[in-house]
Amino acid sequence: MARPGARQPAMRRSNLGFVVSELVLKDFKVRYRNMSLGVFWSLLNPLTMVALLTFVFTKIFRSQIPYYPLYVLCGLIPYNFFTLAWLTATTSVSENPALVKKVRMPTALLPLVSVLSNTIHLFIQLLLILALVAWYGIPVTWHYAWLPLIWGLELVFIYGLGLATSSLHVVVRDVRYVVESVNLVLFWLVPIFYSFAMVPPEFRSLYEFNPVAALVLATQNVILEHRSPRPVLVWKMTLVAGVFLLAGGWIFARLRKRFYRYL
Repeated sequence: MARPGARQPAMRRSNLGFVVSELVLKDFKVRYRNMSLGVFWSLLNPLTMVALLTFVFTKIFRSQIPYYPLYVLCGLIPYNFFTLAWLTATTSVSENPALVKKVRMPTALLPLVSVLSNTIHLFIQLLLILALVAWYGIPVTWHYAWLPLIWGLELVFIYGLGLATSSLHVVVRDVRYVVESVNLVLFWLVPIFYSFAMVPPEFRSLYEFNPVAALVLATQNVILEHRSPRPVLVWKMTLVAGVFLLAGGWIFARLRKRFYRYL
């Protein structure tokens, strides 16, 4: 066994893809082990929230947003994905001390595995959006080609954020509770059940720097408005994703030497 703090030999690039795919599948299987409903839980949560929000904001508050259940899904699914992926990425290193100490693999892969494993749940939940698109008879246009790009930028952002918080969580175990609190506040800062038009004009430009809100707005542009996301919105998503990836990588590299002491 390598002594604590010693640099482990680099894993061959040809093996990295295999290791990541195996860890992603393992994480997915473990999450639903011993659950009678299995992956149906990935659909039950958004369906319940959509039903509740639709009732409250169409029957009580009388929202005039068309296709309201679909509108909610376009916000709720990105939000759910972000909160779950960020939280699991945050705890990915601290919950796998054996992989950090005994397996010769880049430790930075652990937050990546957590993010990628949550994309499986994302693909399952995206079927709900496609089902409602078909139900309402909404046309599928070429603007859907934007979706892989904007979702890819979100993955980069979450990975960078996860690198930072996962390394901080090894040293300070309160970090996960900070993440949970931020996720709770974030629910109100993303246009999930209300329209972006309700945001005061002086705050809209700053609002778009919120990567989750930007992703929701871009998704709504494509699916509900049949148009491409505004270039400035995509530019902001790219800028924030790049900054967080670089910052997260720097923080992770600085704290990685302390992992053996705290794990």
